[in-house]
Amino acid sequence: MSSMATTTATFTITDARYVGAKLGTDLRLLNGLYGAPALSRIDLFSEETALLLRDGYLDTVSYGFKDPSTNAWTLRLRYRATAGGQLVNSRPGGLPTAASIAGCAFYSHLTYSAKFALLSASEREAVERALPFQRGEADEPATRSGTTTAGNTYSRNGVGVNRDVFTAF
Repeated sequence: MSSMATTTATFTITDARYVGAKLGTDLRLLNGLYGAPALSRIDLFSEETALLLRDGYLDTVSYGFKDPSTNAWTLRLRYRATAGGQLVNSRPGGLPTAASIAGCAFYSHLTYSAKFALLSASEREAVERALPFQRGEADEPATRSGTTTAGNTYSRNGVGVNRDVFTAF
């Protein structure tokens, strides 16, 4: 006698907030190391990520410091949404502790997924209105010479984000 069971995994807002909280921990560490982002904004960034990740509308979101004179990242944490496969769930941290950010400003940039682009204009507007804050339109800062380190993945129930860290020379 044999039996077979099938389970279906669903990615809920609770799962998405778990992933968002790990991103928030990285941002709190960034604040401790470099003084930004403002602690009052971190929960908003985490919730934005959770809402977009839950619905499959997040492609990438980046946080870090850019040189305003060159519009280039000096330090960037980039999170790329990913789903499926065997996702590892890493511990937050492992940020560079000595990046040179003198004269740089904290900055964040978000790109939406192809699924978001398929929505009608009114549906896209409704999604954006439901987010905890509104972003303006802007080009992503460039990267100059530096190093990119990948390795952290934050996930739950088959969906998550892969993090890479760029540090300019």
